[in-house]
Amino acid sequence: MAIFTTDWCATQTNKAWRSDTLVLEHNLPENPLFSLATLARLIETLPRENYMLMHTGPVGTAKKLWEEGEIGGLSGEDVIEAIRRGNLWLLIRRVEDVSAPMSRLLEDIYREIDANVAGGYATFNHISDILISSPSAQVYYHFHHNGQTLWQVHGSKRVYVYPNKPPFLTQQMLEHTAVYADETSVPYEPWYDKEAKVYELKAGQMIHWPLFSPHRVENLEFSVSYTTQYYTPDIRRLAKLHAGNGLIHTRFPNLQLRDEIRGPGYAAKSLLQSGVRRLGLLDKLRRARRATTFRLDPKNLGQIILA
Repeated sequence: MAIFTTDWCATQTNKAWRSDTLVLEHNLPENPLFSLATLARLIETLPRENYMLMHTGPVGTAKKLWEEGEIGGLSGEDVIEAIRRGNLWLLIRRVEDVSAPMSRLLEDIYREIDANVAGGYATFNHISDILISSPSAQVYYHFHHNGQTLWQVHGSKRVYVYPNKPPFLTQQMLEHTAVYADETSVPYEPWYDKEAKVYELKAGQMIHWPLFSPHRVENLEFSVSYTTQYYTPDIRRLAKLHAGNGLIHTRFPNLQLRDEIRGPGYAAKSLLQSGVRRLGLLDKLRRARRATTFRLDPKNLGQIILA
């Protein structure tokens, strides 16, 4: 059974996938994997490394609030109810690793994408997350180093997509986030919104934007979203290039480096990035920038207790 309900060929979606922001229709709201009861059971089985619980400032506030916390001993139903009442979002990370049905769904999605994008599309390293978030929650301005899609399953949200060029995106941002995976430090100015494309994403719609496009999200109501991420050979090379350049610039910030994704210079940077990753140094750099500062209050759902 097809997951997308958009006619790829009739809408020329198969030709625009690589270069434009697209909104496509899908049938995931009817999939029992995304019922709130199923999600509650999934939450209760999650290893700590497979979720991020974030406390954010509500939509409309200028001050950036970005704190990470713990679920604690709450039931899955109570976690979802706390999210309904608070300014929270729960990211279930790499859900395909903890749910065999979700793993099969991810395979089916990319089988369909790869078969429909014009000229063929060889994707790999597929990853999927589930985001459950409060009516007033937001996700701040950020971007990703891989291809990404955002599927709205329950509720609705407003998505701002910005040009993937300066000043909205710079080489320094690409390198910094590749090294530290620190999405929240990307600078944002309110006037950027004048240059954004704005989409009100409803349940049963999916959005896919061009590679590296910065974006931010405002919830319009309680929301369940599904995200999928992927690489192609060239996207993977770019990610390695940015990480390699970023690692070099941590020691030699003024050194001029090439942005080629082939040749001996790229090969050296790829080896540097791979070696640092194998030694676990990237993880150490990233963990040093994250701290758990709260847990959910079991007696007052929607409230938090500071650590």
